Amino acid sequence: MLSKIERKVMTEAAILEKIETLNQAVVQLHERVENLEDLHDLEAAIAENAGKPLIPWEKAKAELELE
Repeated sequence: MLSKIERKVMTEAAILEKIETLNQAVVQLHERVENLEDLHDLEAAIAENAGKPLIPWEKAKAELELE
């Protein structure tokens, strides 16, 4: 059986530092989820367009007025 667990008293600065660390982790996870969603969309688009003829880059640039 576990003996009594002592609770550590955290200073306000330590609490804020912990919150910031957790916030950074959440931001990184959010970015990772967005990247995975983008990858999923890309893979779906590739599968949907499999076997279709490709558009030459020069034609695409002209149609999009990139040059």
